[in-house]
Amino acid sequence: MKFVKIALKSLLALALFLGLSLAGLYYSYNQELPQGTQGVEADLLAKKMLDAMNYEAYKELNYIAWTFSSRGRVRSYRWYKNQGRCKVLWDSISVDLNIKALKKSSIQVNGSAYTGEMKDDFIRVAEAKFNNDSFWLVAPYKLFDAGVERRLVKQDNGEDALLVTFKSGGTKPGDSYLWLLDDNHRPRAFQMWVSILPIGGIEATWEQWEKTAKGAYLPRLHQLSVLDLEITGLKTY
Repeated sequence: MKFVKIALKSLLALALFLGLSLAGLYYSYNQELPQGTQGVEADLLAKKMLDAMNYEAYKELNYIAWTFSSRGRVRSYRWYKNQGRCKVLWDSISVDLNIKALKKSSIQVNGSAYTGEMKDDFIRVAEAKFNNDSFWLVAPYKLFDAGVERRLVKQDNGEDALLVTFKSGGTKPGDSYLWLLDDNHRPRAFQMWVSILPIGGIEATWEQWEKTAKGAYLPRLHQLSVLDLEITGLKTY
């Protein structure tokens, strides 16, 4: 009994320590969502950003393949963009995802067709992975998608930044991103206010841009404070 009491006290002490540590991180790093201004100036900045990314060339892309990796987790994608389909591969699972009609998606497990009771679960997981990982690849091209709100934010250093809020669509609508641009209006980073993170304003870089044959730009690396997100094997046509 004495040992149990000591163990419980140790666990409580550890929980208290972790709680205080998380609270310290929150108050040290958490930032309030900035208040920007909607209207012509915000839209003009968004259009400059799209021009810098060569949005017209991105629209002409029919196919994008890539591998997304973080902390040893690897997922691969073959996105037939104009067909609204993407093959999503992770572990031993392959989902031919019909993005606009999920029920028409098909699944393979270990190379064999799967129609079992977990079919809908696999499809939902594949959709969530695609929504997340494609966002880290093509988010700069989504500024004028349906349900997107744009605001111009004046930074303390006098530079203009673009606050983008996804009011609808995707897996978790309501997330906001503050795009920080270089002198050529190409993204260099964004700050995030997203539902899956308890701390607002965490910054992720957008770097190692690769120019496709058609002239669009896609990133190969994002650096956050605690991890890197790598994009490899980029193929387009």
